[in-house]
Amino acid sequence: MKEKIYFYYTNDLHSNFSQWPRVAKYINDVKEKRNTTNESCWVVDIGDHMDRVHPISEAFMGKENVALLNEVGYDFVTLGNNEGITLAHDDLFHLYDKAEFQVVCANLHSKDDILPDWLNPRVQIKSFQGINIGIIGLTAPFNDYYELLGWEVSDPYVVLEKYISELKKSTDIIVILSHLGISEDQEIARRFDDVDVIIGGHTHHLLRTGEEVNQTIITAAGKHCYHIGEVILTWDHEEKKLMKKEAYTIDITEYAEDTQIAEKLVALQTEADQILAKRVITIDESISIDWYTNSTIMQHLTDYILANTAADCAMFNAGLLLDNFPTGDITYGDIHRACPHPINPCIVELTGAELMEVIRATYTKEFIDLELKGFGFRGKILGKMVFSGLDVITDYHPNGQEYVLHVYFDDKPLVVDQVYKVVTADTFTFGRILPEVAKSTYKSYVLPKFIRDFLAETLQVHYGKRFQQ
Repeated sequence: MKEKIYFYYTNDLHSNFSQWPRVAKYINDVKEKRNTTNESCWVVDIGDHMDRVHPISEAFMGKENVALLNEVGYDFVTLGNNEGITLAHDDLFHLYDKAEFQVVCANLHSKDDILPDWLNPRVQIKSFQGINIGIIGLTAPFNDYYELLGWEVSDPYVVLEKYISELKKSTDIIVILSHLGISEDQEIARRFDDVDVIIGGHTHHLLRTGEEVNQTIITAAGKHCYHIGEVILTWDHEEKKLMKKEAYTIDITEYAEDTQIAEKLVALQTEADQILAKRVITIDESISIDWYTNSTIMQHLTDYILANTAADCAMFNAGLLLDNFPTGDITYGDIHRACPHPINPCIVELTGAELMEVIRATYTKEFIDLELKGFGFRGKILGKMVFSGLDVITDYHPNGQEYVLHVYFDDKPLVVDQVYKVVTADTFTFGRILPEVAKSTYKSYVLPKFIRDFLAETLQVHYGKRFQQ
Protein backbone atom coordinates (compact mmCIF):
# COMPACT_ATOMS: atom_id res chain seq x y z
CA MET A 1 0.00 0.00 0.00
CA LYS A 2 1.21 3.49 -0.87
CA GLU A 3 0.22 6.61 1.06
CA LYS A 4 0.51 10.18 -0.15
CA ILE A 5 1.30 12.91 2.37
CA TYR A 6 0.80 16.59 1.52
CA PHE A 7 2.28 19.83 2.81
CA TYR A 8 1.05 23.20 1.58
CA TYR A 9 3.13 26.22 2.45
CA THR A 10 3.59 29.96 2.15
CA ASN A 11 6.70 32.02 2.72
CA ASP A 12 7.69 35.69 2.76
CA LEU A 13 4.24 37.26 2.48
CA HIS A 14 5.72 40.48 3.94
CA SER A 15 2.18 41.62 4.82
CA ASN A 16 1.16 41.73 1.15
CA PHE A 17 -2.45 41.46 2.28
CA SER A 18 -3.85 42.14 -1.18
CA GLN A 19 -2.86 38.55 -1.96
CA TRP A 20 -4.06 37.02 1.31
CA PRO A 21 -7.75 36.41 0.32
CA ARG A 22 -6.48 34.24 -2.56
CA VAL A 23 -4.15 32.38 -0.23
CA ALA A 24 -7.05 31.71 2.14
CA LYS A 25 -9.33 30.50 -0.65
CA TYR A 26 -6.72 28.21 -2.18
CA ILE A 27 -5.67 26.64 1.11
CA ASN A 28 -9.24 26.07 2.24
CA ASP A 29 -10.05 24.46 -1.11
CA VAL A 30 -7.11 22.04 -1.04
CA LYS A 31 -7.70 21.19 2.62
CA GLU A 32 -11.30 20.32 1.85
CA LYS A 33 -10.18 18.18 -1.09
CA ARG A 34 -7.62 16.26 0.99
CA ASN A 35 -9.96 15.81 3.93
CA THR A 36 -12.68 14.44 1.64
CA THR A 37 -10.32 11.72 0.42
CA ASN A 38 -8.80 11.10 3.89
CA GLU A 39 -5.33 12.14 2.81
CA SER A 40 -2.90 13.59 5.33
CA CYS A 41 -2.31 17.30 4.76
CA TRP A 42 -0.70 20.10 6.77
CA VAL A 43 -0.36 23.84 6.11
CA VAL A 44 2.81 25.69 7.14
CA ASP A 45 4.32 29.17 6.88
CA ILE A 46 8.08 29.71 6.63
CA GLY A 47 8.28 33.19 8.14
CA ASP A 48 8.27 36.87 7.21
CA HIS A 49 4.49 36.69 7.11
CA MET A 50 4.66 40.01 8.97
CA ASP A 51 6.28 43.18 7.68
CA ARG A 52 5.86 46.44 9.54
CA VAL A 53 5.77 48.29 6.24
CA HIS A 54 2.00 47.63 6.27
CA PRO A 55 -0.24 49.73 8.54
CA ILE A 56 -2.08 46.63 9.83
CA SER A 57 1.15 44.98 10.97
CA GLU A 58 2.40 48.28 12.37
CA ALA A 59 -0.76 49.12 14.30
CA PHE A 60 -1.18 45.66 15.83
CA MET A 61 2.53 44.76 16.09
CA GLY A 62 1.97 41.57 14.10
CA LYS A 63 -0.81 40.10 16.24
CA GLU A 64 -3.39 40.41 13.49
CA ASN A 65 -1.02 38.51 11.19
CA VAL A 66 -1.29 35.69 13.71
CA ALA A 67 -5.09 36.02 13.73
CA LEU A 68 -5.15 35.74 9.93
CA LEU A 69 -3.04 32.57 10.07
CA ASN A 70 -5.44 31.19 12.67
CA GLU A 71 -8.46 31.91 10.50
CA VAL A 72 -7.05 30.06 7.52
CA GLY A 73 -6.16 27.11 9.72
CA TYR A 74 -2.37 26.87 9.56
CA ASP A 75 -0.78 23.97 11.42
CA PHE A 76 2.83 25.10 11.83
CA VAL A 77 4.90 28.25 11.32
CA THR A 78 8.49 29.22 11.85
CA LEU A 79 9.85 32.73 12.40
CA GLY A 80 11.40 34.98 9.82
CA ASN A 81 13.70 37.88 10.58
CA ASN A 82 10.79 40.29 10.20
CA GLU A 83 9.03 38.64 13.11
CA GLY A 84 12.27 38.21 15.03
CA ILE A 85 14.20 41.47 14.80
CA THR A 86 11.65 44.19 14.04
CA LEU A 87 9.81 43.81 17.35
CA ALA A 88 10.94 44.69 20.87
CA HIS A 89 11.61 41.70 23.11
CA ASP A 90 8.27 41.84 24.89
CA ASP A 91 6.33 42.23 21.65
CA LEU A 92 7.96 39.12 20.17
CA PHE A 93 7.59 37.22 23.47
CA HIS A 94 3.81 37.67 23.28
CA LEU A 95 3.38 37.67 19.48
CA TYR A 96 2.02 34.13 19.29
CA ASP A 97 0.16 33.98 22.61
CA LYS A 98 -3.15 33.42 20.78
CA ALA A 99 -1.79 31.23 17.99
CA GLU A 100 -3.94 28.20 17.17
CA PHE A 101 -1.00 26.61 15.36
CA GLN A 102 2.37 25.42 16.60
CA VAL A 103 5.40 27.69 16.28
CA VAL A 104 8.51 25.67 15.49
CA CYS A 105 11.97 27.22 15.76
CA ALA A 106 14.88 25.24 17.17
CA ASN A 107 17.57 27.90 17.17
CA LEU A 108 15.82 30.84 18.89
CA HIS A 109 16.61 31.29 22.60
CA SER A 110 16.04 34.03 25.15
CA LYS A 111 19.12 35.45 26.85
CA ASP A 112 17.34 35.37 30.22
CA ASP A 113 16.46 31.66 29.68
CA ILE A 114 12.74 32.48 29.94
CA LEU A 115 11.06 31.19 26.81
CA PRO A 116 7.52 31.86 25.60
CA ASP A 117 5.11 28.95 25.98
CA TRP A 118 4.44 28.87 22.26
CA LEU A 119 8.03 28.13 21.20
CA ASN A 120 8.79 24.54 20.11
CA PRO A 121 12.20 23.47 18.76
CA ARG A 122 10.66 20.55 16.90
CA VAL A 123 7.38 18.69 16.72
CA GLN A 124 6.27 15.19 15.74
CA ILE A 125 3.12 14.41 13.80
CA LYS A 126 1.53 11.24 12.42
CA SER A 127 -0.19 10.59 9.10
CA PHE A 128 -3.59 8.90 8.78
CA GLN A 129 -1.81 5.61 8.10
CA GLY A 130 0.63 5.94 10.99
CA ILE A 131 3.74 7.44 9.36
CA ASN A 132 5.75 9.46 11.91
CA ILE A 133 7.03 12.81 10.71
CA GLY A 134 9.46 15.10 12.53
CA ILE A 135 9.47 18.84 11.85
CA ILE A 136 12.32 21.22 12.78
CA GLY A 137 12.12 25.01 12.33
CA LEU A 138 15.09 27.33 11.81
CA THR A 139 15.47 31.10 11.48
CA ALA A 140 18.30 33.22 10.12
CA PRO A 141 20.93 34.06 12.79
CA PHE A 142 20.92 37.88 12.77
CA ASN A 143 22.60 37.90 16.16
CA ASP A 144 23.86 41.47 15.94
CA TYR A 145 20.18 42.39 16.21
CA TYR A 146 18.83 39.54 18.32
CA GLU A 147 21.32 39.99 21.15
CA LEU A 148 20.45 43.67 21.52
CA LEU A 149 16.80 42.64 21.77
CA GLY A 150 17.43 40.03 24.47
CA TRP A 151 17.44 36.96 22.21
CA GLU A 152 20.06 34.66 20.77
CA VAL A 153 19.96 32.53 17.63
CA SER A 154 22.26 29.54 17.70
CA ASP A 155 24.13 27.97 14.80
CA PRO A 156 21.55 26.04 12.74
CA TYR A 157 23.99 23.23 11.99
CA VAL A 158 24.70 22.60 15.66
CA VAL A 159 20.97 22.56 16.36
CA LEU A 160 20.33 20.16 13.49
CA GLU A 161 22.97 17.73 14.74
CA LYS A 162 21.03 17.46 17.99
CA TYR A 163 17.46 17.26 16.72
CA ILE A 164 18.03 15.14 13.61
CA SER A 165 19.86 12.59 15.75
CA GLU A 166 16.91 12.61 18.15
CA LEU A 167 14.15 12.48 15.52
CA LYS A 168 15.67 9.75 13.35
CA LYS A 169 15.11 7.33 16.24
CA SER A 170 11.36 7.91 16.36
CA THR A 171 10.28 9.22 12.94
CA ASP A 172 10.10 7.99 9.37
CA ILE A 173 10.37 11.36 7.63
CA ILE A 174 12.19 14.57 8.62
CA VAL A 175 11.06 17.96 7.32
CA ILE A 176 12.92 21.26 7.88
CA LEU A 177 11.07 24.60 7.87
CA SER A 178 13.95 26.90 6.96
CA HIS A 179 14.01 30.69 6.99
CA LEU A 180 17.73 30.59 6.21
CA GLY A 181 17.91 31.09 2.45
CA ILE A 182 18.69 28.92 -0.56
CA SER A 183 22.46 28.57 -0.03
CA GLU A 184 22.03 27.39 3.56
CA ASP A 185 19.26 24.99 2.54
CA GLN A 186 21.53 23.43 -0.07
CA GLU A 187 24.34 23.09 2.49
CA ILE A 188 22.01 21.44 5.02
CA ALA A 189 20.97 18.92 2.37
CA ARG A 190 24.62 18.16 1.63
CA ARG A 191 25.54 17.71 5.29
CA PHE A 192 22.55 15.77 6.61
CA ASP A 193 21.57 12.59 4.79
CA ASP A 194 18.51 12.03 7.00
CA VAL A 195 16.68 15.21 5.94
CA ASP A 196 13.94 14.40 3.43
CA VAL A 197 12.42 17.82 2.75
CA ILE A 198 13.51 21.44 3.23
CA ILE A 199 10.76 24.01 2.80
CA GLY A 200 12.55 27.31 2.49
CA GLY A 201 12.26 31.07 2.30
CA HIS A 202 14.11 34.27 3.27
CA THR A 203 15.97 34.79 -0.02
CA HIS A 204 12.69 34.94 -2.00
CA HIS A 205 13.72 32.20 -4.40
CA LEU A 206 11.07 30.44 -6.46
CA LEU A 207 11.65 26.74 -7.14
CA ARG A 208 8.76 25.76 -9.38
CA THR A 209 9.41 22.01 -9.24
CA GLY A 210 11.84 21.84 -6.35
CA GLU A 211 15.52 21.03 -6.39
CA GLU A 212 17.10 17.76 -5.30
CA VAL A 213 20.37 17.88 -3.37
CA ASN A 214 21.78 14.66 -1.88
CA GLN A 215 18.34 12.99 -2.03
CA THR A 216 16.75 15.89 -0.13
CA ILE A 217 14.08 17.86 -1.96
CA ILE A 218 14.35 21.63 -1.49
CA THR A 219 11.50 23.98 -2.30
CA ALA A 220 10.39 27.61 -1.88
CA ALA A 221 7.62 29.77 -3.33
CA GLY A 222 9.17 33.16 -4.03
CA LYS A 223 7.75 36.17 -2.18
CA HIS A 224 4.47 37.98 -1.49
CA CYS A 225 2.46 34.75 -1.89
CA TYR A 226 1.86 35.06 -5.59
CA HIS A 227 2.66 31.34 -5.45
CA ILE A 228 1.75 28.65 -2.93
CA GLY A 229 3.97 25.63 -2.46
CA GLU A 230 2.95 21.99 -2.44
CA VAL A 231 5.06 19.04 -1.28
CA ILE A 232 3.86 15.50 -2.02
CA LEU A 233 5.54 12.56 -0.31
CA THR A 234 4.72 8.97 -1.27
CA TRP A 235 5.35 6.35 1.40
CA ASP A 236 5.39 2.64 0.55
CA HIS A 237 4.04 0.75 3.57
CA GLU A 238 5.19 -2.61 2.24
CA GLU A 239 8.74 -1.45 1.57
CA LYS A 240 8.59 0.80 4.68
CA LYS A 241 10.31 3.69 2.97
CA LEU A 242 9.74 6.96 1.18
CA MET A 243 9.40 6.15 -2.50
CA LYS A 244 8.88 9.56 -4.05
CA LYS A 245 9.35 13.25 -3.19
CA GLU A 246 7.70 15.96 -5.27
CA ALA A 247 7.57 19.73 -4.89
CA TYR A 248 5.59 22.24 -6.91
CA THR A 249 4.58 25.89 -6.76
CA ILE A 250 1.16 27.03 -7.88
CA ASP A 251 0.57 30.51 -9.32
CA ILE A 252 -2.53 31.88 -7.55
CA THR A 253 -2.48 35.44 -8.92
CA GLU A 254 -5.75 34.78 -10.78
CA TYR A 255 -7.32 32.54 -8.15
CA ALA A 256 -10.67 33.44 -6.61
CA GLU A 257 -10.70 35.35 -3.31
CA ASP A 258 -12.16 34.36 0.03
CA THR A 259 -14.70 37.17 0.39
CA GLN A 260 -14.91 36.90 4.19
CA ILE A 261 -11.14 37.32 4.52
CA ALA A 262 -11.23 40.24 2.09
CA GLU A 263 -13.93 41.91 4.20
CA LYS A 264 -11.96 41.24 7.38
CA LEU A 265 -8.90 42.93 5.89
CA VAL A 266 -10.95 46.01 4.99
CA ALA A 267 -12.17 46.18 8.59
CA LEU A 268 -8.63 45.68 9.92
CA GLN A 269 -7.34 48.48 7.70
CA THR A 270 -9.97 50.83 9.06
CA GLU A 271 -9.09 49.88 12.64
CA ALA A 272 -5.37 50.23 11.94
CA ASP A 273 -5.92 53.69 10.46
CA GLN A 274 -7.78 54.69 13.63
CA ILE A 275 -4.95 53.43 15.86
CA LEU A 276 -2.34 55.27 13.79
CA ALA A 277 -4.42 58.46 13.65
CA LYS A 278 -2.90 59.71 16.92
CA ARG A 279 -1.50 63.19 16.33
CA VAL A 280 2.22 63.80 16.79
CA ILE A 281 2.40 67.52 15.97
CA THR A 282 0.58 70.24 14.08
CA ILE A 283 2.54 72.20 11.46
CA ASP A 284 1.84 75.67 10.09
CA GLU A 285 3.74 75.17 6.83
CA SER A 286 4.01 72.10 4.63
CA ILE A 287 7.21 70.02 4.67
CA SER A 288 8.62 68.89 1.32
CA ILE A 289 10.95 66.01 0.60
CA ASP A 290 13.31 65.67 -2.37
CA TRP A 291 15.33 62.58 -3.26
CA TYR A 292 17.93 64.59 -5.21
CA THR A 293 18.78 67.43 -2.81
CA ASN A 294 19.52 68.11 0.85
CA SER A 295 15.94 68.83 1.87
CA THR A 296 15.59 70.61 5.21
CA ILE A 297 13.66 67.75 6.84
CA MET A 298 16.24 65.19 5.73
CA GLN A 299 19.07 67.32 7.07
CA HIS A 300 17.26 67.77 10.39
CA LEU A 301 16.69 64.00 10.64
CA THR A 302 20.35 63.21 9.91
CA ASP A 303 21.52 65.81 12.44
CA TYR A 304 19.07 64.50 15.06
CA ILE A 305 20.16 60.87 14.73
CA LEU A 306 23.81 61.92 15.03
CA ALA A 307 23.05 63.98 18.14
CA ASN A 308 21.31 60.99 19.75
CA THR A 309 23.88 58.30 19.02
CA ALA A 310 27.52 57.84 19.97
CA ALA A 311 28.82 58.45 16.47
CA ASP A 312 31.26 60.96 14.99
CA CYS A 313 29.26 61.61 11.85
CA ALA A 314 26.10 60.51 10.11
CA MET A 315 24.88 59.77 6.59
CA PHE A 316 21.34 58.87 5.53
CA ASN A 317 19.93 58.62 2.03
CA ALA A 318 17.11 60.97 1.03
CA GLY A 319 15.09 58.12 -0.48
CA LEU A 320 14.15 57.04 3.05
CA LEU A 321 11.42 59.70 3.05
CA LEU A 322 8.66 58.88 0.58
CA ASP A 323 6.04 61.58 1.05
CA ASN A 324 5.56 65.24 1.88
CA PHE A 325 3.76 66.49 4.99
CA PRO A 326 0.95 69.00 4.20
CA THR A 327 -0.01 71.78 6.58
CA GLY A 328 -2.03 70.67 9.61
CA ASP A 329 -1.91 67.65 11.88
CA ILE A 330 0.79 65.00 11.41
CA THR A 331 -0.20 61.59 12.78
CA TYR A 332 1.74 58.40 13.40
CA GLY A 333 0.03 57.09 10.29
CA ASP A 334 1.44 59.97 8.25
CA ILE A 335 4.93 59.25 9.57
CA HIS A 336 4.55 55.55 8.81
CA ARG A 337 3.42 56.35 5.27
CA ALA A 338 6.36 58.70 4.74
CA CYS A 339 8.94 56.33 6.25
CA PRO A 340 7.58 52.74 6.19
CA HIS A 341 10.90 50.90 6.16
CA PRO A 342 11.74 48.45 8.98
CA ILE A 343 15.23 50.00 9.13
CA ASN A 344 17.31 50.88 12.18
CA PRO A 345 20.30 53.21 12.41
CA CYS A 346 23.62 51.40 12.74
CA ILE A 347 27.03 52.68 13.83
CA VAL A 348 29.99 51.30 11.88
CA GLU A 349 33.70 52.04 12.09
CA LEU A 350 35.48 53.17 8.95
CA THR A 351 38.98 54.47 8.35
CA GLY A 352 39.31 57.86 6.71
CA ALA A 353 40.26 56.14 3.46
CA GLU A 354 37.20 53.88 3.60
CA LEU A 355 34.89 56.75 4.50
CA MET A 356 36.18 58.78 1.55
CA GLU A 357 35.45 55.85 -0.79
CA VAL A 358 31.93 55.51 0.62
CA ILE A 359 31.20 59.23 0.23
CA ARG A 360 32.49 59.25 -3.35
CA ALA A 361 30.29 56.24 -4.19
CA THR A 362 27.17 57.97 -2.85
CA TYR A 363 27.59 60.86 -5.30
CA THR A 364 27.42 58.59 -8.34
CA LYS A 365 24.28 58.42 -10.45
CA GLU A 366 24.32 54.63 -10.05
CA PHE A 367 23.93 54.99 -6.27
CA ILE A 368 21.42 57.84 -6.24
CA ASP A 369 19.11 56.25 -8.82
CA LEU A 370 19.43 52.67 -7.53
CA GLU A 371 15.96 51.09 -7.31
CA LEU A 372 16.78 48.94 -4.33
CA LYS A 373 14.56 45.99 -3.42
CA GLY A 374 15.10 44.41 -0.03
CA PHE A 375 17.54 44.90 2.86
CA GLY A 376 14.67 46.59 4.69
CA PHE A 377 14.31 49.35 2.09
CA ARG A 378 10.71 49.83 0.94
CA GLY A 379 11.18 52.97 -1.15
CA LYS A 380 11.67 53.79 -4.82
CA ILE A 381 15.30 54.90 -5.19
CA LEU A 382 18.12 55.42 -2.68
CA GLY A 383 18.41 59.12 -3.42
CA LYS A 384 21.15 61.55 -2.48
CA MET A 385 23.14 60.90 0.69
CA VAL A 386 22.76 63.58 3.36
CA PHE A 387 25.64 64.09 5.82
CA SER A 388 26.02 65.45 9.34
CA GLY A 389 29.30 66.07 11.15
CA LEU A 390 31.14 66.19 7.84
CA ASP A 391 31.76 68.98 5.35
CA VAL A 392 31.71 67.52 1.85
CA ILE A 393 33.12 69.86 -0.81
CA THR A 394 32.05 68.99 -4.35
CA ASP A 395 32.37 70.21 -7.93
CA TYR A 396 30.77 69.23 -11.23
CA HIS A 397 32.06 67.46 -14.32
CA PRO A 398 31.25 69.01 -17.72
CA ASN A 399 28.40 66.50 -18.06
CA GLY A 400 26.77 67.87 -14.88
CA GLN A 401 27.75 64.94 -12.64
CA GLU A 402 28.64 66.07 -9.11
CA TYR A 403 31.82 64.65 -7.59
CA VAL A 404 33.73 64.93 -4.31
CA LEU A 405 36.76 67.20 -4.00
CA HIS A 406 37.41 67.20 -0.24
CA VAL A 407 35.85 65.94 3.00
CA TYR A 408 36.46 67.64 6.34
CA PHE A 409 35.79 66.39 9.87
CA ASP A 410 36.17 68.98 12.65
CA ASP A 411 37.45 71.41 10.01
CA LYS A 412 40.32 69.08 9.11
CA PRO A 413 40.69 66.73 6.14
CA LEU A 414 39.86 63.08 6.80
CA VAL A 415 42.91 61.22 8.11
CA VAL A 416 43.52 58.15 5.97
CA ASP A 417 44.16 55.69 8.83
CA GLN A 418 42.05 57.33 11.53
CA VAL A 419 38.93 55.39 12.56
CA TYR A 420 35.60 57.22 12.47
CA LYS A 421 32.29 56.06 13.91
CA VAL A 422 29.63 56.58 11.27
CA VAL A 423 25.89 56.15 11.88
CA THR A 424 23.86 55.22 8.81
CA ALA A 425 20.89 53.10 7.73
CA ASP A 426 21.39 49.41 8.52
CA THR A 427 20.47 48.72 4.88
CA PHE A 428 24.08 49.41 3.95
CA THR A 429 25.47 46.81 6.36
CA PHE A 430 24.15 44.09 4.01
CA GLY A 431 25.00 43.22 0.44
CA ARG A 432 27.34 45.18 -1.80
CA ILE A 433 25.75 48.60 -2.07
CA LEU A 434 28.50 50.19 0.02
CA PRO A 435 31.09 47.40 0.46
CA GLU A 436 33.21 49.28 3.02
CA VAL A 437 30.18 49.65 5.31
CA ALA A 438 29.08 46.03 4.87
CA LYS A 439 32.60 44.75 5.62
CA SER A 440 33.09 46.86 8.75
CA THR A 441 34.09 44.61 11.64
CA TYR A 442 32.32 46.91 14.09
CA LYS A 443 28.55 47.24 13.81
CA SER A 444 26.35 48.58 16.59
CA TYR A 445 22.65 48.56 15.71
CA VAL A 446 20.39 51.11 17.37
CA LEU A 447 17.40 49.08 18.56
CA PRO A 448 14.46 48.80 18.80
CA LYS A 449 13.83 52.25 17.28
CA PHE A 450 13.29 52.50 13.55
CA ILE A 451 14.35 55.55 11.55
CA ARG A 452 10.69 56.64 11.54
CA ASP A 453 10.78 56.82 15.35
CA PHE A 454 13.66 59.28 15.04
CA LEU A 455 11.66 61.08 12.36
CA ALA A 456 8.73 61.55 14.75
CA GLU A 457 11.08 63.01 17.36
CA THR A 458 12.76 65.22 14.74
CA LEU A 459 9.39 66.64 13.75
CA GLN A 460 8.56 67.34 17.39
CA VAL A 461 11.86 69.14 17.94
CA HIS A 462 11.99 71.21 14.76
CA TYR A 463 8.47 71.75 13.47
CA GLY A 464 5.15 73.12 14.59
CA LYS A 465 3.49 72.53 17.93
CA ARG A 466 3.58 69.15 19.61
CA PHE A 467 0.11 67.78 20.26
CA GLN A 468 -0.77 67.69 23.93
CA GLN A 469 -2.83 64.80 25.24
